[in-house]
Amino acid sequence: MTLRLVQIAMNARDDSALGRFWAEVLGWGTDSEGPGVTNLEPVGFSYPDPVAVVIDVLAVPEPKTAKNRVHVHLATDSAAHRADLVARLQELGAKPVDIGQGEVGWTVLADPEGNEFCVLEPRSNRQDTGPIDAVVVDCADPRALVGFWGEAIDWTVHEVTDEQAVLRSSAEVGPYLEFRRTPDAKTVKNRIHLDLRPYRGGDRAAEVDRLKALGATGVDVGQPDDVPWTVLADPEGNEFCVLAPA
Repeated sequence: MTLRLVQIAMNARDDSALGRFWAEVLGWGTDSEGPGVTNLEPVGFSYPDPVAVVIDVLAVPEPKTAKNRVHVHLATDSAAHRADLVARLQELGAKPVDIGQGEVGWTVLADPEGNEFCVLEPRSNRQDTGPIDAVVVDCADPRALVGFWGEAIDWTVHEVTDEQAVLRSSAEVGPYLEFRRTPDAKTVKNRIHLDLRPYRGGDRAAEVDRLKALGATGVDVGQPDDVPWTVLADPEGNEFCVLAPA
């Protein structure tokens, strides 16, 4: 198995503005590999490294029309830190949102383009993740979906229940990847998706074939034929990309 999760791709109407927001939130630096792409990663970070899952903000023409099925959880280390972070996020342009969460221990916000995310309460067993505690994927069947993802990438499965499944990098650093049961069905292309990359010397085509054998399917999201990545969907239809080795 030679694939690892390296980045989150986030669609935006204005990649520069949304990139600046998330850079301020995370304390990361920004760069750009070309028009319509804003890259975010920790200052001094040497990509790729499991200590962080970086973010690419990609300009797209279509607006957000549904609650995202992929979102991030932000970590805090104390009640005061959480309160200060929520206040700072709202000063930066985030807004509280109600997605039916009810009375919970975390705060649900949306960024300036409406992408939902959560600011968690302090968790004693999650103090070493960096600013992003977890990348969370809504799903109908966590047990079945982690069966795919546990084979797809070289991350370690930490927990599997009927309600959620949790993975983390095999190096035990960086954020977690969580699949959480939700009642709502996927209706549109995800505006946030995961990007996987083979290790140096790996074979993208061979990895794509392996993923299809595990249950992935090829999808057309309007990408040109000559792009250096392959767009697939997992067994519940969540789009993801397999990039070139690095």
